[in-house]
Amino acid sequence: MGSQRKARRLGLVGTAITFGLVSLWFMMMNNPRGRNVPAMKKNRPSVTLRQGTVLGLEEDSSHGAFPQVLEEFLGIPYALSTERQRRFKPPVPVTSSKDEIDAGSFGARCPSGPGDAIIQSEDCLNLNIFRPKIRDENEKLPVLVYVHGGSFNFGSGSSRAISSLVAWSESPMIGISFNYRVGAFGFLPSKLAAKEGLLNLGLKDQELLLKWVQDNIAAFGGDPDNVTIMGLSAGAHSVGHHVMHNPESPPLFHRAIIESGATTARAVYRYDNAIVEKQFQEFLSHLNLETVSESNIFNKLRALPTSQIKQASEAVFDKYNPSIRWPFQPVIDGPGGMIPIAPIKAWRTKKWHKIPILTGFNTNEGAMFVPSTLSKSQQFTAFFRTLLPGLSSEDLETLNKVYPDPISHPTSKYAETRKGLAAQFKRVEQAYGHFAYIAPVRQTVNFAASGPAPIYLYHFAANSSIRGGADHGDHASFVTYNKETKDISPTIAEIAGTMHAYWTSFITTGDPNKLGGRFEDRPVWPKYVLGKAKKMLFGEGNDERAGQKHKGKAVQVVDDSWAKEECDFWWERTEKFEV
Repeated sequence: MGSQRKARRLGLVGTAITFGLVSLWFMMMNNPRGRNVPAMKKNRPSVTLRQGTVLGLEEDSSHGAFPQVLEEFLGIPYALSTERQRRFKPPVPVTSSKDEIDAGSFGARCPSGPGDAIIQSEDCLNLNIFRPKIRDENEKLPVLVYVHGGSFNFGSGSSRAISSLVAWSESPMIGISFNYRVGAFGFLPSKLAAKEGLLNLGLKDQELLLKWVQDNIAAFGGDPDNVTIMGLSAGAHSVGHHVMHNPESPPLFHRAIIESGATTARAVYRYDNAIVEKQFQEFLSHLNLETVSESNIFNKLRALPTSQIKQASEAVFDKYNPSIRWPFQPVIDGPGGMIPIAPIKAWRTKKWHKIPILTGFNTNEGAMFVPSTLSKSQQFTAFFRTLLPGLSSEDLETLNKVYPDPISHPTSKYAETRKGLAAQFKRVEQAYGHFAYIAPVRQTVNFAASGPAPIYLYHFAANSSIRGGADHGDHASFVTYNKETKDISPTIAEIAGTMHAYWTSFITTGDPNKLGGRFEDRPVWPKYVLGKAKKMLFGEGNDERAGQKHKGKAVQVVDDSWAKEECDFWWERTEKFEV
């Protein structure tokens, strides 16, 4: 992972990230097993389901990375193939069968990004299950369901080491990762798609997976009444949407971990927003379908090869990527939909699933996404004018006061002092990070903390590079306690160990403090209380992963006051981005 992360950092230097680099990052991030795994001929655990008998395999423990042997069931279908006539349609559950299902290697991932060793196919709605080999057969284990990130345009269920998280947990648990449709395949909003009932298909895939877990996880020794959903980035936004969805009915989960994301994160448009419709027409244009009658468009789309849909999806994404006005995102889809009203309005109705939530952010959430060559204040303003056309001239004027220009205000806390970075870089990466991730996370905790369930907030600050600092997603391998991360130094191991202990305690008990784990001597993580906001701060001052020598402080409880003024600016304008 160290060499991967170095390559990633070098590749991100430039005026803006490109489609290939973004997709590569989401494939590489904490993915020690991002390849097909050959099925073993012996030690094949089996589980019989309505859809057939599933044959798994044992995790190879000869390398000593894990303290226990896991049983893995990889690539289990939870829905039928979405190819051709089922393309651009809601997912269809798997059917009953007496077939034998070989679950000895990862299944195909949904088409997105450059190719890798895992096959890409529209027959991609599958999941992976990780459980301890040695367990009490009479005990139903807590269940974690992980929703992968990738800007809703790439990523896969194998992109994070959920097996490591499970293996190191003090209390036994079951971990699940899965694929859902991304890019145009899963999120192709437009007026026509709304008319056909085809919005937010990727979220509907996720919902079907959660229903599959309710119906089947008991056969694997899991407790369907003790399910935690966890997501990072787009996966975190997804979890946020599920927390808000259909609050009058019992949820399909019982706790949520929302890492660097929220239901209000970035811009959540209506399906008929002008930019959404423009991107849909550009997608059709790439496929030479712009003159096809409306009644025949989806028939034509379903007849095309997968590769052509994928190429058109990526071409449109790449066009908008420099300004980060990403296409193919979840949209407000109206009554009966996955996101029936603007998320900020949904919070204000005080209707959501009142469950325990653990959520947080990293210090430099925007560093990965913004240009590093902006040198003038006018360029800073132009960046946000393009990104967020809903901001008025008065808003932009206030923006420049909240984030003082380091050239005209040398004492500005956004003065850039690092070599090779233009004068506006720190200013723009912090402003974007606050807008897209940090202010939305704070919205989640402030709204949710008014309910009856406990809420926990974290801030990850350990630097992973000179340029990126504690960048978006940099905490991921700490939580899963990856060997290549914890072996960097004793302090890094302490940060990772305490984070893993808090997370697994929350997953298994609903309280991050209840289980000691291998890092029992750690501070009590206080619940988030309105008016007395506290958070858990991890790795403040540590830069060992960036090749430096400062150890910093592994973990501490602090007031949640960092960047509050900036987050208030964005919070007050959320409705301008949900139209």
